[in-house]
Formats: sequence, structure tokens, C-alpha cells
Amino acid sequence: MSTPWLPLTQPEQITDLAQASHERPVLIFKHSTSCSISAAAKSKIERQWANSGLTNVPIYYLDLLRFRPLSAQIAEQFGVRHESPQLLLIQDGKCRYDASHMGIRLSDVSDRVMKD
Repeated sequence: MSTPWLPLTQPEQITDLAQASHERPVLIFKHSTSCSISAAAKSKIERQWANSGLTNVPIYYLDLLRFRPLSAQIAEQFGVRHESPQLLLIQDGKCRYDASHMGIRLSDVSDRVMKD
């Protein structure tokens, strides 16, 4: 099973996913297509996705080079510092998990989702 990336390209999607997170958790992966560390983190997510326990959680993909202003909107709306790569778990309209670089672990996200 491949990772069901949902492209994050419009500011209103951030508002919509924040609203949707009151019903079920939502993930956002911020990726720099020019960064090898970001590519490695994306690949790690893709390899682990099928066994992560998160396959029912929507995962949005933000291409930072094409849509940089959306990263600033995410940072402001959810109170997180911009990093790349970065994985955010949004639940009940708030960021409940934030990891970057090689600290991104789907098992940590899964534990958080199962706990809440």
C-alpha cells in the first residue's frame, strides 16, 4: 500500500483540515524537494505507512518550494516553528505532535493517536 498523499496547495485547505481534525486526526508532512534529508524522511514514511496503524488518517503533503506561504500559515495557525522536513499531527484543531528531520517516527504518531 502506498502512502495516500493529499496535495496541500490552497490556504483554505488548512482551515478545512483543522475543522476536520475535530472528527479524526490529520497529518501534514512538509517537504523540501531540494533537500536530501527531507527526501529520506519522506521515503521512511512511505516505507512504514502500511504497517503504521495510521492508514485511516489523511496525510497531506506540502511542497515547500512551490507553496512556501502555506508553511507560514501552518506555523501561525498551529503555533509551531517552521522546519523541513516536518510532520504534524492535528487533532481537535491543535497540533498534538510535531517532529522534524530524522526525529519523524510514525510509531510516535500512532502512539499519540491511539492514546487520545
